[in-house]
Amino acid sequence: MTNPTLTAAGLRNWRATLARYVDSGRIPGLVALLSLGDETHVETLGTMRHDGGPPMRRDAIFRMASTSKPVSVAAAMILLDECRLRLDEPVDRWLPELADRQVLKRIDGPLDDTVPARRPITVRDVLTSTCGIGMDMTSLGTPIMNAVFEQGLTPDLPTPMPAPDEWMRRLGTLPLMHQPGERWQYHIASDLLGVLVARVTGRTFGEFLDERVFGPLGMTDTGFHVPADKLDRLPPLYAPDPQTGEFHIWDEASGGRHSKPPAFEGGGGGLVSTVDDYHTYFTMLVNHGMHGTERILSRPAVELMTTNRLTPDQLAARTTMARDNVHISFGQGQHGGWGFGMAVRTYRGDYAPAGQFGWDGGSGTATYADPHTGLTGILLTQVGLTVPHAAHLAQDFWTTAYQSLDH
Repeated sequence: MTNPTLTAAGLRNWRATLARYVDSGRIPGLVALLSLGDETHVETLGTMRHDGGPPMRRDAIFRMASTSKPVSVAAAMILLDECRLRLDEPVDRWLPELADRQVLKRIDGPLDDTVPARRPITVRDVLTSTCGIGMDMTSLGTPIMNAVFEQGLTPDLPTPMPAPDEWMRRLGTLPLMHQPGERWQYHIASDLLGVLVARVTGRTFGEFLDERVFGPLGMTDTGFHVPADKLDRLPPLYAPDPQTGEFHIWDEASGGRHSKPPAFEGGGGGLVSTVDDYHTYFTMLVNHGMHGTERILSRPAVELMTTNRLTPDQLAARTTMARDNVHISFGQGQHGGWGFGMAVRTYRGDYAPAGQFGWDGGSGTATYADPHTGLTGILLTQVGLTVPHAAHLAQDFWTTAYQSLDH
């Protein structure tokens, strides 16, 4: 088989598809990247703001939302590589707030109707999002999910997340929703990971990522806030009204959530970055942990992250979320498996082959790489998933990207 290439006609179709979203007004502006081998194609379309303003720029900084997960998990993989963490070691040593857990007898039951956990939470449980507590979209309105939101354990719903030690204290007051290792649940484990890394290393999560991931990779625009001298590169984040489509600003650059360092550096959704920084990171994963001549992660660490780590039983909730919440996610999340911090396609359900890894963000971002062809794609918009436009754009991005491959 010859090495695949990107055809000129395919790339023209890919760009025209992106441009239709911008020209229609559904997406004010975007930055999109496709790379394969030594080829990299970047498109910057539209404007920084819905109401016009300066043109979108390649070095625009975006709120990565849940596309933070595949990047922030690298910090834990470095600690595994260095034997400072072990996969099946209990986390109690660093996270004593999670020792001696109680587990709900039933997901919709009262918070005091519990049984003891069968075993401690392990590092593996945190890395695979099977630690027993998470954002369960199929259990909204239950006492435990109400408590998760009321305690500020998830981003800005409805209160800002407190500093890590207080966040851990609050998490420790709640029972688990499921036994450790039993079932995949979304998001909270990715934030918990950051606290674990900070406590193992004695650094803040952001400091450790800067030293060991962002610095070595040259990801100079990636972090948990945007410095004042770069705020002009951060477009507003819009949350259009689901009924009328009217553009509402969800988060402005100046004075917004990312204009100063946060109390909680959230590995689940707190990063800001650029298309070129994320391209560098995903290229490192495609190159089995190498950045040029420098090794960032071991090859086995990358393989663990980017291949399915879950059993069918553990995946039941993941499957339910993708299949039954398709109306909430607008069809995103249909991949099958989950590695460490990211989705992994375990079956061919659309134009992308099994093995493709990455994730999407509620702020209108999508980042994936395909280890078989080497194709990497990054799509950054500033339109949140209150309406389907950014999700449909991501789906069309990949449909046209894979059509442009010539094997």
